[in-house]
Amino acid sequence: MWKRLISFRYWGHVFRRIGPLLMSKKIPLREKLLFAIPALVYCIMPDVMPFMPIDDIALTMLLMNFFTTRAERKYLQK
Repeated sequence: MWKRLISFRYWGHVFRRIGPLLMSKKIPLREKLLFAIPALVYCIMPDVMPFMPIDDIALTMLLMNFFTTRAERKYLQK
């Protein structure tokens, strides 16, 4: 798992897929909000959650990874 998270090829895949997945009509709005709301809340109010000592970009990237993996596995597999 850690090897995958530090792979440039893997992150290239995540960055290429996040836009189309967010615009896809196959993925329900609640799934998209599962990614968007936590990312926006943490970027706007990082001091509200002082127990999370990660940077805004790191948290957003982890959420992107979670959303991309979940959406591809759950909604786009045939």
